[in-house]
Amino acid sequence: MTETKPIAQDEKLLIQKAYRRMMRSIKTEVHPEDKVNIKRAYDMAVSAHADQRRKSGEPYVLHPIEVARICAAEIGLGPTAIICALLHDVVEDTPVTLEEIREIFGDKIARIVDGLTKLDGTYSYNSPQAENFKKVISTLIEDVRVVLIKMADRLHNLRTIGSMPHQKQLKIAAETNYIYSPLAHRLGLYNIRVEFQDLCMRITDPETYREISEKLQQSKNERNRYIQEFIRPLRKKLEQLNLPYRITGRPKSISSIWNKIQTKNVDFEEIYDLFAIRIIVDVPLDVEKNICWQIYSIVTDVHPPIPERLKDWITTPKSNGYESLHTTVIGPKGRYVEIQIRTERMDEIAERGFAAHWKYKGVKNQKDVYEMWLDNIREILEDQEHEDPVEFLSDFKTNLFKEEVYVYTPKGDMKILPKGATALDFAFSIHTDIGYHASAIKVNNKLVPMGYELQNGDQVHVTTNKNQKPNDDWIKMVKTGKAKSKIRSSLKEEKRKKGEFGKEALERKLKNMKVDFEQAVEFLVKHYNYNNHPELFYDIYKGEFDLAELKKFGVENHQLINKKVESPQEKTESKGEIAPSDRFKAKDSASKILVNGEPADQYHYSLATCCNPVQGDSIFAFFTAGSGLKIHRTNCPNSTHLMANYGYRVMKAEWVDKIGESFQVNLKIIGVDDGPGVIERLTTTISSKLGLNIRSFNIEGSGGYFEGNMSILVMNKNQMEIVIRTLKNLKGITNVIRTS
Repeated sequence: MTETKPIAQDEKLLIQKAYRRMMRSIKTEVHPEDKVNIKRAYDMAVSAHADQRRKSGEPYVLHPIEVARICAAEIGLGPTAIICALLHDVVEDTPVTLEEIREIFGDKIARIVDGLTKLDGTYSYNSPQAENFKKVISTLIEDVRVVLIKMADRLHNLRTIGSMPHQKQLKIAAETNYIYSPLAHRLGLYNIRVEFQDLCMRITDPETYREISEKLQQSKNERNRYIQEFIRPLRKKLEQLNLPYRITGRPKSISSIWNKIQTKNVDFEEIYDLFAIRIIVDVPLDVEKNICWQIYSIVTDVHPPIPERLKDWITTPKSNGYESLHTTVIGPKGRYVEIQIRTERMDEIAERGFAAHWKYKGVKNQKDVYEMWLDNIREILEDQEHEDPVEFLSDFKTNLFKEEVYVYTPKGDMKILPKGATALDFAFSIHTDIGYHASAIKVNNKLVPMGYELQNGDQVHVTTNKNQKPNDDWIKMVKTGKAKSKIRSSLKEEKRKKGEFGKEALERKLKNMKVDFEQAVEFLVKHYNYNNHPELFYDIYKGEFDLAELKKFGVENHQLINKKVESPQEKTESKGEIAPSDRFKAKDSASKILVNGEPADQYHYSLATCCNPVQGDSIFAFFTAGSGLKIHRTNCPNSTHLMANYGYRVMKAEWVDKIGESFQVNLKIIGVDDGPGVIERLTTTISSKLGLNIRSFNIEGSGGYFEGNMSILVMNKNQMEIVIRTLKNLKGITNVIRTS
């Protein structure tokens, strides 16, 4: 190890304080040997990171200590994970080697640290993110603790992200929303998932986050008084059970409130169930279900229930092991209140997820839900046909579903599939061969199309035929990653076999031309933008690539060449990229956007139509493969996908202060249909009172309700907000929402 700079005395005290706090947070029993190894790991981390600082200026070692604390306190991991968390950056960022760690701590610790080192090393924005995520996911089947520690690492980075450049913050938020948040949900880490979503929203949509946060703060005292008023009559009846219980009340997360505002088309003030109340009882396993239903009966005796809001995840736990009884009741003043009823065991699994499942493994004689899920991941990872990492990631993400559907085999065995899964998905979930050879499917004894969307309680029977095999239409009929993966694999194998005939035809042709086969194939694949050799061979077999095309090229030293020398621009375009001359195409008008601090006029750029940014919106630039730069809003519906998979193409963008140009903005207007006059009020307000141009307007109404969509031209975001406020104040208008 190299010599390090001494740490200042005040910083030493700060580091020691952080270490003691971390040790106090360990919830599992720590053996003397583990204590010794934790202290060794701490000493190694302090020494190795001694001369390193975080962006904020604080000693770097505070980061791994805090990651270890999160692992212990918030995820519930034990000594092994704590040691690995303390060491998770030493091999990546310091002279410490993996061999040193193996020698001191043993092979198990070294393997996990190695996984974390590879994981952290993948976050280079010079390479495609999807390939990086594939490496992340591959650690799942080796040791899930690698991913859990990475969750803690990501959580601490997000909590302390303020010192990073905003563009880097956006990329990290996109990665988190795209993969880590759904992965946290799938591993049962609900609190971490919620915090991920809230922290990311604070980065991508700070104004909305701040607005909802302030409103929650303003209503905090009133909310607490209401919770006490709601609980008071419940306590009297719960005491009669003579069982240990506790009641907690908490507001919903900011991101979930915003999601409800958008999906329900309502204002903050119109959301009644802003908080959930949890009743947790401590009872033996064999009476859990009975006691939870007794408590449900007490709750619904005191407060009227809404029957359609009852969700029983005790009888049928979620696929990630979550158990709880949820219902919504009408409390005092007519407000909706969500109630969650569970036992201490259920609560620990709900809070700790995968980390807690080891403690209760097998206690209910149920299949290990995580092992079943990991088996699915293994199947996708072991499928060698996944040449496209974006395709792989898409398949994997279907295994991170939040909503599920419960269906049954003819023998009554239950299968859990993502909501939206089809009859063909069910066939592949039983066995790959049953999926491959599925010829007819019955649901509830009725013949259905293979693309039939499964509903809760469906009983599914699959008829197979050994001569049946997947075709191109099947990929459109399935939702699950396993089914997509297996169908693609089968189709690619079929294409490969047929492509062999095309390959033979090409070999004969090139032999006659006295051209080297390997060089010619590489040349043709690049020239015609094929993804790989088999695609070229298959097109030759189908006749979509005419071998007469070879006459276009010259032959020199047994190699195919272009007959004319390509210009640099043509070379670039043949690879699907933008030529320099197009990238820096000057415009006559003054620049209204800066890209990486320079006038955007030197680029070939345009505003993205998926989100229609206006002056004042937080924006970024995305370098496309063939259309120059596209300017997107940071909260664009497509931003998460673009930044997570192609972060290396994202560039910093910002508006010039004054532009003097109009932008199109789309608004959804919802209100009460009170007869003639609605359209006149809207158009008069926009055109006459506000003096703005309407690009398009359509409106539909029925049953006393109407919904309209309007596109108008505004100068900037401030003007757009004035329009929204003005329209909301009109008679009969209940809500106005900006849409993409």
